[in-house]
This record gives sequence, structure tokens and C-alpha cells, in this order.
Amino acid sequence: MCDDGKRDASSTRVRLHKFIAQAGITSRRTAERWIAAGRVRVNGVVVTTLGTLVDSLRDEVRVDGRVVGRVAAQQVILLHKPRWCLTTVRDPRGRPTVMDCLQGLSTRVYPVGRLDWDASGALLLTNDGELANRLMHPRYGVPKVYRVEVRGVPSAEQMELWRRGVRLREGVTAPAGVKLVRRFSDSAWLEVTLHQGWYRQIKRMGEAVGLPVLKIHRTAYGPIRLGRLPVGHWRRLSAQEVRRLREALMWAPEFRRSHDV
Repeated sequence: MCDDGKRDASSTRVRLHKFIAQAGITSRRTAERWIAAGRVRVNGVVVTTLGTLVDSLRDEVRVDGRVVGRVAAQQVILLHKPRWCLTTVRDPRGRPTVMDCLQGLSTRVYPVGRLDWDASGALLLTNDGELANRLMHPRYGVPKVYRVEVRGVPSAEQMELWRRGVRLREGVTAPAGVKLVRRFSDSAWLEVTLHQGWYRQIKRMGEAVGLPVLKIHRTAYGPIRLGRLPVGHWRRLSAQEVRRLREALMWAPEFRRSHDV
């Protein structure tokens, strides 16, 4: 363990809060709070100094007594989530989860946000806790695109209500992008773009404007599109795709204000 602040390019040392975040268990900011609260030990010694460096290959780091794994190579996975599948790591009731689809993946990853049990489509999973927290945080407003089947044929007024924002119990939703893709005699498919992720938001917005939602399928998460990835299959994002995800965060209004971009 070292806290002298010096680090050369070939060193295996990393700041403690970053080490914890890269292990995929939380964000850097939360890791800093854990350190300040005395919940973190390095080689058996409580460390409360922010900025402390640890050797990622030699030092043992524990949070609340549990060993934090060595810093793993960053993995970001795109999964075509099937319907009737929970977006969680495990379910005490034994129901299918998205983890059942990740056969052949040795790295432990966690879902970025969630899709409803009966929804399908693009789901990101990663072992990078900081990236996951930023992607999910409403301040960054990373857009998510859905194909949504609704009962009934939307009127111009209903579409405009959805675009302006719908009042739910948490408040008024952020303006959403919505356009008609295909209509039938008693139903229609819409393309909906959201910049936030309230609980069951699309379904509750549909109910609020008189358009009950029948199916939800996510086609894109930020710049990452599902494309032709088969249902239940996954693939690793390329370095270029991960870079595009990070760029989407960098150009979010909140990031630009805080960094004077």
C-alpha cells in the first residue's frame, strides 16, 4: 500500500476508490464514501484517506470484511434480452434471469439498468461500476430507443401529450420522442425515445394518455444499436463502441456544465 501520490506508467498501483469501482461493485463516488466511513481495509488496516494508492496485484482490499476482486479487464456486453426474463443477477424464486443467457462468459458482469420481465431487446451489462452508474444516472440523459405496441390508434393529441411529458406519481416525465411506425385497426407500433428511466415508465405513460402498452422492445441504448443480434445471444462491445458510449456521457448537458465544455 502506498499513499505518496507517485505513480509511473508501468506501475500496478491504482487509487483505492478507482480499484473498488473497477471491480464492478459500485461507483467511484460511492467508494469514496465507503472509504471515508471506515468501511474499507487494505491488508487488514482501515484506510480512510482518499487518494490512497494500492497495488492491484499484491494488496488485499476488503469492504465490510469482503474481499474485493482484482481489477479485471473492462467488459461491456450487449445482450438481446428475451421476454419473460428478469433483469437481475439472481432471483430467490428461481425464475429465469438475464444471467442465464451469458453462457461462456467468465467475467462477472452486472446489468446496466433494467428491462421489464415481459420486455425484450438491447440490454448492456458490464463489470465497470462507474460506467454503469453514469449510464443509469438521469443527469446524463443517455437516450434509449424502444418499439412499443399500444392498444388503440394514437390521436395527434395523445402523441403530443407523450412528447411534452406525462404526469405520473413522481412528477411530470421529461419530454419523450415519439413517432408512429405502423398502425392497425385497433393497435399501433410507436418508436419511443426516453432520456430517463422511471419504474415501468413506458407502460405508465401509455396508461396515462389512454394507450395501454402491449409490448416493449428496446432497439438501442445510446449509440449502441441491437441490430440483428439473435434473441438470447450476447456479444462484447468493441473498443470503438465503448468509446462512443463514453462520448455520449461526455456530451451530456450535466457533464458539459460541470467541465465548462
